[in-house]
Amino acid sequence: MSDAAAESSRRVLLLSGVFEVRGSSASTLRLAERLPEYGFEPLLVCRNADRVSRERFHRLAIREYRGLATRVVGLLARRLLAQDFQDEPPALIHAQSRFEVAVGNWLARFWDRPLVVSVHGFLHPRERLTVDRRHGSRVMAVSPAVRDGLLEQVNLPEGKVVVVPGGVDPPQVARLVSVLDPDHVPVIGTAGPLEVIKGLPFFLGAAQKVLATGRDVEFLVAGAGPEEINLRRLAVELGIGERVTFLPNRPDFSDALAAIDIFCLPSLQQGLGTIMLEAMSLGRPVIASAVGGVYSVVRDTETGLVVPPRDSGALAVRILELLDDPARSRAIGEAGRQAVEKEFGITQMVERSVAVYREVIEESTSGAV
Repeated sequence: MSDAAAESSRRVLLLSGVFEVRGSSASTLRLAERLPEYGFEPLLVCRNADRVSRERFHRLAIREYRGLATRVVGLLARRLLAQDFQDEPPALIHAQSRFEVAVGNWLARFWDRPLVVSVHGFLHPRERLTVDRRHGSRVMAVSPAVRDGLLEQVNLPEGKVVVVPGGVDPPQVARLVSVLDPDHVPVIGTAGPLEVIKGLPFFLGAAQKVLATGRDVEFLVAGAGPEEINLRRLAVELGIGERVTFLPNRPDFSDALAAIDIFCLPSLQQGLGTIMLEAMSLGRPVIASAVGGVYSVVRDTETGLVVPPRDSGALAVRILELLDDPARSRAIGEAGRQAVEKEFGITQMVERSVAVYREVIEESTSGAV
């Protein structure tokens, strides 16, 4: 193999969309940062990186092609991207979400390279996931629940759908902040995109019920999205506006998670819950809806608490349980932290991804289908 060919065999194009303050975007950036440790050169391409810090943007040499998803100039943008890497195309293309599949398919055909696709959530009932039959080599589902859903909805060979959970970088134990410290007012919070599927009205409903008991607590909603105005209005209508703080436009959720004593994930549907993993890595006890991939992470009463979705009353009851028993809350938080460190660290995520890359590249170079 020539030096140029050897170099190309270590290149992986990480094809992303718009970088947002959400778990899937964080996973892509962490993957790009760690791949060189395993002998791979990441080529990180996206449609918009405005929310990535300038230091990280330049360190990772992120390249933006803002017209990739548009109908008018999309084809021109794809051709420009293909030509930019035409002399030494990557060994494989890794579409970071199902929303990048169309561009990934096009590039895979243009360069004659294998395509890997990450799927972080469940397909809509009528949604199609069309992966190029010749070049589509693997679909990486973020949890067993997402994998099973894909196999039911999409005509994919079972052997080509693998589970690769997202990963977080747990902090050192010495840097952890105590949960439910008696010297400060408890903070119950959630974080993530403010979207309908996240079930945040039920979080606010639970907040109203907890405050109605006379508890001195604060509530925090970190994140931005299309539901922000509706959620702010609902908090006022519920009479809890002064006890709920909204934190939009954050570069990440680290500060918000550090301020939270109890983390809630009231989602109506959830592929895995990377931000929940981040909260658990900080030793925060979590209360999550019993949906999707949550059971991959949370063992009820052991590493967290589980409640039915769309049930503000059940969520409020579990919040009160933790508030009334700080020692138990800390024990659950510590059990969750250890589980994340063991099963969902960034190293595990990168190693699983690298194993898929190596397998796919070997199949591609040997002519295996």
